[in-house]
Amino acid sequence: MKKTIMAELEKCYSVAPLYYQGKQHILVAAEKKDRCILFDINGKEETTVWEGPGGVMSMVQVPRTDGQFLATHKFYSPNDSKEAKIVIATPDNNGNWNIRTLVELPFVHRFDILSNNGENYLIACTLKSGHEYKDDWSNPGKVYAAKLPDDLSSFNDSYQLKLEVIKDGMLKNHGYYRIVEDGKASALVCSNNGVFRFYPPETLDGKWHEEKLLDQPASDAVLVDLDDDGKKELVVLSPFHGDEVSIYKETEGKYIKVFQYPEKVEFLHAIWSGEICQKTVVVLGHRKGARRLFALLYTDGHYTFKTIDDDCGPANAYGYNCNGKDILITTNREINQIAMYAFTEEDL
Repeated sequence: MKKTIMAELEKCYSVAPLYYQGKQHILVAAEKKDRCILFDINGKEETTVWEGPGGVMSMVQVPRTDGQFLATHKFYSPNDSKEAKIVIATPDNNGNWNIRTLVELPFVHRFDILSNNGENYLIACTLKSGHEYKDDWSNPGKVYAAKLPDDLSSFNDSYQLKLEVIKDGMLKNHGYYRIVEDGKASALVCSNNGVFRFYPPETLDGKWHEEKLLDQPASDAVLVDLDDDGKKELVVLSPFHGDEVSIYKETEGKYIKVFQYPEKVEFLHAIWSGEICQKTVVVLGHRKGARRLFALLYTDGHYTFKTIDDDCGPANAYGYNCNGKDILITTNREINQIAMYAFTEEDL
């Protein structure tokens, strides 16, 4: 495995793909007050999208556009996010980026765009709904949604997208992961209330559909078929910013725990699933203690772990294949380092 440091960025946090000018790119942005950087697929820096304000928890490309994407701004921490919002970043023909407000949404932490039957839907999750003092969790978060128009040019500070609440009472509403099955996307959302799955409407006047998968506090989760039995396991990090990695399998309609990582892993945060070295993996990272980046996989009839990097403190990760190589990009927040890991078959 080869590690390359792409750039230094203070409190680097969010990472996302972006298709722009006919090519795949990578976006990386900061949690605190720093810039958003556009890299080419090989990890070479191309430009700065914005210098600030930072507070970027999520970035998602607008479908069927050339480089337009949505991003959170001004979510600096659970205690400093009253001014958080979702913005629209649109490139022009001169390489400049226009940044406008889509919607002001205090404490918005994760969001996504899910497409269904030709329509785009925004789903947005707030970590909490308000507070009166530091570490006040007395106002639980919510899940919001809206149909997203194809043309976003009319939205700004004065005219914003109208959202509806599709679920409230979500204490420490932290985790989000997009799940695609049979070509259809759904949303996995985690909070102290458990793990939920949301499906976008089937028709324009339809409703969002909700399932509760697990009645246990969770910080993040992903559904992935690690053991290749045709049924996806639920891999859960718990509790909020917690220290436990657990795997659940569905049995008679319920998710039952079948494995727990034997060590406490302090401040679990990064999570990504996909294929590396022709193996299905879940990549995990934690931000305290050993601050390790590692892969969970299924080998010879057992769940196993493989260390990728130590003492790096990853906040988020994103993987893809480029020129026949499996690549993993991580925002190693605790050491202000954006890193690229290129794998060979022997690495896992």
